[in-house]
Amino acid sequence: MKKVNLLIVLGMVTGAAFAQDTLTISKNDLLQKVTENNLQIKVAEKSFQSAKADYRQSNALFLPNINVSHTGISTTNPLMAFGSKLNQEILTASDFNPALLNNPDVTQNFATKIEVQQPLFNLDGLYGRQAAKAKMDAFQLQTERTKEYLELEVSKAYMQLQLAYKAVKVLEKANTTAQGNLKMVENYFKNGMLQKTDLLNVQVRVNEITNQLQYAKSNMQNASDYLAFLLNEDMAGKTYKPAEVLDNSIAIESMNTTISDSRKDIQAMQKSSEAYKKMFQSSKFGFLPRLNAFGSYELYDQNIFGTSAKGYLVGAQLSWNIFDGFKTIGKTQKTKADFEKAEIETEQYKKQSQLELSKTNRQLLDAENKVNLSQLAFEQSQEGFRIRQNRFTQGLEKTTDLLMAETQMAQKELEHLQAVFEYNFTKQYLQFLTK
Repeated sequence: MKKVNLLIVLGMVTGAAFAQDTLTISKNDLLQKVTENNLQIKVAEKSFQSAKADYRQSNALFLPNINVSHTGISTTNPLMAFGSKLNQEILTASDFNPALLNNPDVTQNFATKIEVQQPLFNLDGLYGRQAAKAKMDAFQLQTERTKEYLELEVSKAYMQLQLAYKAVKVLEKANTTAQGNLKMVENYFKNGMLQKTDLLNVQVRVNEITNQLQYAKSNMQNASDYLAFLLNEDMAGKTYKPAEVLDNSIAIESMNTTISDSRKDIQAMQKSSEAYKKMFQSSKFGFLPRLNAFGSYELYDQNIFGTSAKGYLVGAQLSWNIFDGFKTIGKTQKTKADFEKAEIETEQYKKQSQLELSKTNRQLLDAENKVNLSQLAFEQSQEGFRIRQNRFTQGLEKTTDLLMAETQMAQKELEHLQAVFEYNFTKQYLQFLTK
């Protein structure tokens, strides 16, 4: 007796611990958390930041390139020694002595140099910058679409969690009904009104429901764990519980039959195609000359960081790469093929999206019909079980018939809940496709 009491106490403690680790959460809280914590969204944001950094690099097309250097040398090289003295403005007539020119003493030179390079005309660079901008916009749109997809996925996972909790309740109710039937059959068996086989059939049914209930609880934990994964949260030893209960009814809405070009993923595909187009144009203008300005300011001295002599240099350079062994031609052909491929892929994606929309519209109609039929079947199974249970208590029904009616009632209720879930998710998916 003490052992039984101990097991009861342990069971109560375990149940209390489970209740303490059950976290009630609403759908709105989930949608807010997934935007802030989901790893897939963070990856998409990093991809956008990478594309943004690529675009910022193209600022070099307008801004100057400035370098500062300080160089120190010690030389007996005739040319370098003469040039160093000349830069230091310390050259004298005696330095033109052929013996000193050919065999100079050790000469030290320290040079501080500030160089500036300024692009003036670079047409292919301009199109390259526009390509980088289009690529950045594409990643931004893709990030926004990823957020919309994760909102859909969280809604689906939340409904799965609601369905799992509802299934547990249905099976717990079925278990209670089966236990009641078992007690009634046991009484009939003790009074000699039923055979041993009838009692065994009921016991088998009770064991089946117990097994199904265990699976339903595992599915409930699986749905909770998946939600925790989407939210990037550690849920070890914890379980989410939905604040809202799964509704058994559905709300019928009108269907949208056309894909909008303003959808984020389609806009991203179009921006990607635009980026390839700009890269193609950039390659074509790579045949044109480039004009760059340059200048430098130089300081020379015999001592480190000295500034006794100074000078500057300014100029401009027009460069034209006339032939580079078909490198530019091949690059142009490649970017043209990539651009045409991107256009075809965009058109294909839009047609696939339209096909998916048409399919989902039909699925929504089928799901609506399934909900109505499953609700009718559930109501009929309830009535059938009530009639058979009353007739069984009067000795007018077989035990197997009662078990079949009870099994069918629980099955039809679960099927109805599944049909409601499928309709609600299909409706949200349809909204996602037309968003």
